[in-house]
Amino acid sequence: MATLASVFSKGTRLGKRVKYLCWHGGKYCSSVATPKITTHYTVHPRENDPRWKEVDMERFGDEADVLIVGGGPAGLSAACKLKLLANEQGKDLRVCLVEKAAEIGGHTLSGACIEPRSLEELFPNWREMGAPLKTEVKEDKFSYLTEKARIPIPVLPGMPMSNHGNYIVRLGNVVRWLGEQAEALGVEIYPGYAASEVLFHEDGSVKGIATNDVGIHKDGSPKETFERGMELHAKVTIFSEGCHGHLAKQLYKKFDLRKDCEPQTYGIGFKELWEIDPALHQPGKVEHTIGWPFDNNTYGGTFLYHLDEGPLIVVGIVVGLDYKNPYLSPFREFQRFKHHPSIEPLFRTGKRIGYGARALNEGGVQSIPKLTFPGGCLIGCSPGFMNVPKIKGTHNAMKSGMLAAESVFDLVTDEEKVSQSPTAGLEPVKYEENLKNSWLWKELHSVRNVRPSFNTSLGTVGGVIYTGLFYWIMRGKEPWTLHHGGPDNAKLKPAKECKVIDYPRPDGVVSFDLLTSVALTGTNHDHDQPAHLTLMDDSVPVNHNLAIYDGPEQRFCPAGVYEYVELEDGSGKRLQINAQNCIHCKTCDIKDPSQNINWVCPQGGEGPAYNGM
Repeated sequence: MATLASVFSKGTRLGKRVKYLCWHGGKYCSSVATPKITTHYTVHPRENDPRWKEVDMERFGDEADVLIVGGGPAGLSAACKLKLLANEQGKDLRVCLVEKAAEIGGHTLSGACIEPRSLEELFPNWREMGAPLKTEVKEDKFSYLTEKARIPIPVLPGMPMSNHGNYIVRLGNVVRWLGEQAEALGVEIYPGYAASEVLFHEDGSVKGIATNDVGIHKDGSPKETFERGMELHAKVTIFSEGCHGHLAKQLYKKFDLRKDCEPQTYGIGFKELWEIDPALHQPGKVEHTIGWPFDNNTYGGTFLYHLDEGPLIVVGIVVGLDYKNPYLSPFREFQRFKHHPSIEPLFRTGKRIGYGARALNEGGVQSIPKLTFPGGCLIGCSPGFMNVPKIKGTHNAMKSGMLAAESVFDLVTDEEKVSQSPTAGLEPVKYEENLKNSWLWKELHSVRNVRPSFNTSLGTVGGVIYTGLFYWIMRGKEPWTLHHGGPDNAKLKPAKECKVIDYPRPDGVVSFDLLTSVALTGTNHDHDQPAHLTLMDDSVPVNHNLAIYDGPEQRFCPAGVYEYVELEDGSGKRLQINAQNCIHCKTCDIKDPSQNINWVCPQGGEGPAYNGM
């Protein structure tokens, strides 16, 4: 009888089908390894491929003073702040920003109920400037749900769920507006350009980035239309890729940025946009819940916001990715939640017009890495500044971008500092110091123990009690810091130790199937290109994930990218990757129990086409 170790020791050779035995469903079953799934050059280098021997690989380059990777709230706030400082002081500063979405805001998805604090600091007259913050919060509700009932929890001043003075927004529209302000200030913005590679000077400091090559067949060979990406160099490169950025992952390893912090822990957030009956619409109303549909040991919560834009509401759910049962489907938990009797009437006569999902950081100060390195720094949701109990990160992301911009500006405009730099790429060391002396750090430090307090044997109930005692009363002044207990991918239990979850079928009115939902994202990828969901070893999904965890990637992916399908000869299953469905949430890269999936950027301009999500 074969063991998992013996299967791995045999390996899988490209172009061969290797039979093996795997443990699945309480018994060993025969299967066949697929010959080759991953064809991306990051796994199969082109210098070893004869099909690329005669291809011209020269890249053209350009140079800026500061380069920003990612056009979300943090990146655009940094860009705006840099140009505001330059214009105020009469400095000539070239700031370039690249964004992988086809248009600014096209990949942005958030609840979102935001605090305007950072926006006030960046643009004190934002109201007169026409910022799209249209719906001020008028009513707060917080509840604990059972399957059939709702138990109100008072929202007192100072509680994390108190939203007095905040605004319900469609964050994609806010990001688009920030992009307009950045361009007006003189920032050069390049949407549709995906940063695919970090470039380094000979001394090891960051030099800039390279954008994607285009014109590559699915099998990894060059098309006649192949074009090399271009290089963008800068004195300082600011990485603002959002949660679990694929370039940030490389920087963590290169500069050992995570050596003094805990592993990041994540959640996956889902959101739908609905038109509802005007008679049921209450603009400015905010509702949050905990409890059902989750059990007491699964971290999660829901939100429902009434926008003051037609009879529109947004509804969503956040599920902690440290859940243990591989049969849990975050998407189907979301669909089930909408049938709760306290909210189902909103949807019965409504129409769903938007859907999306993305991962979000939940680690807090325990999980923030070193933020600077020779040649650049990390800002926003890339390192992770979300206030978890508030379910808010936009104001902190923006503040981190502004603080980084101030430090970078002081550095690149000081000729003496530039000349004394020990590396060709400049390191804005003052940024991290300034951030830790700011209100942002104070805020995150005060809530540092809230998220890990839900990981005790008391589960959700224990977390709520802890939050009430030590955050609301003591404001996080307890002399200890709780730990997260390891990375999310290590939390799954083997399938044989867990109960299969029987989810209700979607009714097509309130709840929906996955592919119908994905169609609303507008996601699109050229089918004839190497899949950007790469596998470090093509044999691992069937040999390990399916054999031990019953293929959890087909349940935690919110877009139907991963499927286990029967082999034609009936001897087992193989993994099929539907890369065209991907909505760039990064959940697979985070939750994969074998850490065999590596998400990389597809061609620029591809992915979801969110409209004000």
